[in-house]
Amino acid sequence: MPVTAYWCERAWLPDGVHDHVLLHCDSSGTLVSVESEVDSDGDAIVLPGLTFPGFANGHSHAFHRALRGRTHAGGGTFWTWREAMYAEAARLDPDSYRELATRVYTEMLLAGYTAVGEFHYLHHAPGGARYADPNAMGEALIAAARDAGIRLTLLDTCYLTGGIGAPLSPPQLRFGDGDADAWAARVDELAARYAGAPDVRIGAAIHSVRAVPDTAIAPIALWAKENNAPLHVHLSEQPAENEACHAAYRRTPTELLHQHGALTEHTTAVHATHLTNTDIGLLGAARATACFCPTTEADLADGIGPARELADAGAVLALGSDQHAVIDPFVEARSLEYGERLRAGRRGRFTPAELVTSATAAGHAALGRPGAGCLVVGAPADLVAVRLDTPRTAGVRPDQAILAAGAADVHTVVVGGRTVITDGRHALWPAPSSPASAN
Repeated sequence: MPVTAYWCERAWLPDGVHDHVLLHCDSSGTLVSVESEVDSDGDAIVLPGLTFPGFANGHSHAFHRALRGRTHAGGGTFWTWREAMYAEAARLDPDSYRELATRVYTEMLLAGYTAVGEFHYLHHAPGGARYADPNAMGEALIAAARDAGIRLTLLDTCYLTGGIGAPLSPPQLRFGDGDADAWAARVDELAARYAGAPDVRIGAAIHSVRAVPDTAIAPIALWAKENNAPLHVHLSEQPAENEACHAAYRRTPTELLHQHGALTEHTTAVHATHLTNTDIGLLGAARATACFCPTTEADLADGIGPARELADAGAVLALGSDQHAVIDPFVEARSLEYGERLRAGRRGRFTPAELVTSATAAGHAALGRPGAGCLVVGAPADLVAVRLDTPRTAGVRPDQAILAAGAADVHTVVVGGRTVITDGRHALWPAPSSPASAN
């Protein structure tokens, strides 16, 4: 069986940074040996600096990337930003979406992400008309991920209402399937196409308690359970969401999900910003994941969520880049820590090792890939090599590099034993036009 070897000057193993690590992966892209303090075998690909396991982007809306650097005039709120987002959504069709998403996923690979969870609700044509293939937009995202070379968990999102008890607005019509049964029928077809695919997973998402009625929560959670699929949900991103939920159901969004069986160890609550102590306890008791997206939460003025309290309660923390105002796993990781420092007035709320776990293994598990994100035998050979001799990283302790390095320091990315980034370059980059070219 053909074997590829990588010799890492240093590598981040489960118990910390080791020197002179030799990795072998087989033809399936799986690590078959991991040895430290050894010389290169001569045929190994040499990775200078520090090699991390591949980073996982736990929450992505690929089309939001078109808004980067274009929404900062005149102030506003999350809700005014949302109107600009709807305008971008209206312009996309399967071809332009594939082009845009390919560029976004390529940028992720350049930054060190080897897997992404795409929270996908842009299902139909403007006005809600179905494409000949009802999953044409999802297929565009899958094709884009394969074009770029990144692993994809497509979190097919149920989106039924324009607010609690309100119909979909005209821009939202292309998000909706009518009811949970129609959503499930469409996703069943997509999941069947990709059953067993090593690079694609199909998961489920409840957009939010604003967009999914209480009666539809349990059927979506059941679909995820029966299909052994991850279940994601936007949770308490805005105080207005909490207020509307309490007015309608006399419960917080977290309590509503718990009531309908949607909080389990396979659930990922995205943002989890405005939580009560009871909410924190419920998420922790379920061993659910909370996916923080610090750069987006800052960009949209969402607030800073109770990350340390969630972790202490038993929840798992993962990270995502959401609207892609920034695509950089190092920035997301240290922004999680810096947000905690600003909230608590204390340093060292999370150790560098905890931050790396959130950016790697925890994120992969939330995307339905348990066992990934670690450099151990049996794990995928997903590697991210970072230089330690750049103006940003020179002099850093390798075990604290997560707090100093950035996407620009990534020089090599390997996905499943296949090198997709070499010397900081991807075959598709630089592209002939910008990600906003789909506008």
